[in-house]
Amino acid sequence: MTKYSCREDVPEKYKWDLRDFFKDEKEFELVYSRTKELLGEFSAYEGCTKDPKKLKEFLDKEVEATANFQRLYAYACLVNDEVLGIGENIERQNRTEDMEMLLVNATSFFAPELLRLREEEFSELFVLEPGLEEYRSDLERIYRDKEHTLSSKEESIVNSIVGAVNHFDNASSTILNREHNYGKVTLPDGTQEELATTNYRRIQKKMDSIGRKKTYEQLFSVQDQYATTCANFLDSYVKMNNTVAKIHNFENAWEAKLFALNMPNGAYKSLVDVVSSRVDVLQKYYKLKKKVLGLDELHQYDLSLELAKSDKVYSIEEAQKLVRECLLPLGDEYLKCYDKIIDNRYVDYAQYKGKCSGGYSFSTITHDSRILMSFNEDLTSVSTLAHEAGHNVHHQLVNQNNKTQYRSITSLVSEVVSLTNECLLSHYLVKNSEDKQSKLAGLANIMDVIVSNLYGAVREGKMEQDMYEHVSKGGTLTKEFLDSLATSSLEHYYKDSVILDKYANCDWITRSHYYMNFYLFNYSICISIATCVAHRIIDGDQEMLNKYMEFIKAGSDIWPIDAFKILGIDLEDESVYQECISYFDSKIDEFSEIISD
Repeated sequence: MTKYSCREDVPEKYKWDLRDFFKDEKEFELVYSRTKELLGEFSAYEGCTKDPKKLKEFLDKEVEATANFQRLYAYACLVNDEVLGIGENIERQNRTEDMEMLLVNATSFFAPELLRLREEEFSELFVLEPGLEEYRSDLERIYRDKEHTLSSKEESIVNSIVGAVNHFDNASSTILNREHNYGKVTLPDGTQEELATTNYRRIQKKMDSIGRKKTYEQLFSVQDQYATTCANFLDSYVKMNNTVAKIHNFENAWEAKLFALNMPNGAYKSLVDVVSSRVDVLQKYYKLKKKVLGLDELHQYDLSLELAKSDKVYSIEEAQKLVRECLLPLGDEYLKCYDKIIDNRYVDYAQYKGKCSGGYSFSTITHDSRILMSFNEDLTSVSTLAHEAGHNVHHQLVNQNNKTQYRSITSLVSEVVSLTNECLLSHYLVKNSEDKQSKLAGLANIMDVIVSNLYGAVREGKMEQDMYEHVSKGGTLTKEFLDSLATSSLEHYYKDSVILDKYANCDWITRSHYYMNFYLFNYSICISIATCVAHRIIDGDQEMLNKYMEFIKAGSDIWPIDAFKILGIDLEDESVYQECISYFDSKIDEFSEIISD
């Protein structure tokens, strides 16, 4: 694998080009100064809800200021991630982060003013100023919060208190990832490595069964010692969310979440009911894994082992070509957007000391996104490129087809596009790879995505709902309660396919998603829709392809559930989740057939 010691060693063609954001530092400072001037002008618009023309001026300037801020912030973050720790870049990023709070404060008068209007006054705004029609969706979303919004002073107090106390996630993460001493692990080659949550899975893949068990117990025995403290953090976080929801006239945090997304509870009930009733397919997958890995028993500490891995090495150019070929079923318009990513250097590929780790697609409402990754010349890197390219193309098409104010897309919609690409990649590898191992690796990759995003996210999402319900009834989240909740959940999903070891019930301790307010279900909904879309497009369903292209052009002026209806999908209909599980089942059978040949 090509190794680079620093960014200067990386060829330009493997670095992203950011000149589209700012051609130089002088232009950055001009836009920064202009944006600060704009923020200073907003105070003159207090009371603008009584003057429709003035209201239109305010909204236009707010969009301009928001677009400028996003452009400044994105550029500052992207430059900082190129080489972390450079003072000039840190200072630039901090300045733009501070500007976000300035923007929030400068426009904070507006929502309370709008909510003070009577319904007839609100409706009359659009009659007196037809230009406000382009903002109707945003204004209606603010106005629908009328019954759940406090006075400006009260909202400020609540936000200040939450901001002061809501550090439970950081405290938990600090204990788990920094303050715990997990000790050293002796690797099969005789070398030693400090054990951490970040390298646990990688180390497990190198170990034999005895080594995996020892490493598993070494990590989780330490975490278990602090489980009572972690339970206290989680209990406080849940109680805080429920309390804030009640202050805003919701029964609980779950009701507040449903309202914010305008989603029916029936969608989540259908999802949980179907997945929890079809654990037989998950168990079928685990039994296949046990057989393929040659294990007498499959333990939790074995689950990080790969079902199949390809040793094939991909150059960056080969990865670019492979991703393009797997996306061919999406048609010329989609491919044109993908080619724009490659031709305009939207991706920062290479890894070197000091670069930000991980992978992402960073977008704004005025500029095409940029993709950061650490290319390792393996299939995982190809999959990452396909995934993030999905986000990038989505952003391109949303920006091309919507007013500026409607170009910010929720993850509940955007992850459908990235996961659809992963399904397409898996299919392509199976149908077109010359070697058996690449076919198996392609199938293993998408099966792992489904296990994690469908079964894993639903199981843990239901646990999260149970936590909130327990607290709502006056209960407390203790170590004993959470351990019991985790054990019963795992027993239902694993049954006799996976052995629950001593620390199996500790998995709730490490789950940062529990501090993200019911975020887990997003993954399950998105992978369900992605598999449904992908296999129909692969089968040549032109109608679904047309709907899909319409779907990925839709802006934030429609709710997620209405965006899904473009695809002909009703989230309350159990069939979409059943179809995903049937797709998963077919991949298990396909893997079994190939490995038996």
